[in-house]
Amino acid sequence: QVQLVESGGGSVQAGGSLRLSCAVYGYTGSTYSMAWFRQAPGKEREGVAVRLSDGRTRVADSVRGRFTISQDNAKNTLYLQMNSLEPEDTAMYYCAKAWNWDLTLNPNKYNYWGQGTQVTVSS
Repeated sequence: QVQLVESGGGSVQAGGSLRLSCAVYGYTGSTYSMAWFRQAPGKEREGVAVRLSDGRTRVADSVRGRFTISQDNAKNTLYLQMNSLEPEDTAMYYCAKAWNWDLTLNPNKYNYWGQGTQVTVSS
């Protein structure tokens, strides 16, 4: 059974930084996509960043230059480093994993989801 467990969310002031973590359990495939999504109240789920198992990454325009996605393969953990946070970044952040090997930020393409971690940025 595949499990994704996020951590690292919290409350920060604008301009601050947070690093989210997503520990993955139970997945044995060697090719995959892993991504971060976020969803603010009343809004659709938005793709933030994706990383393929070969190391290629893609970051959404809204966070490019501020957010970085990375992975520690030895720890089976995905990270999202978030710098220069803005109030508009306030949302529940989810990590997700897909069997397919695609730099997609479409949430419908992902097979496994974590429970989410809340990020709140105050002005």
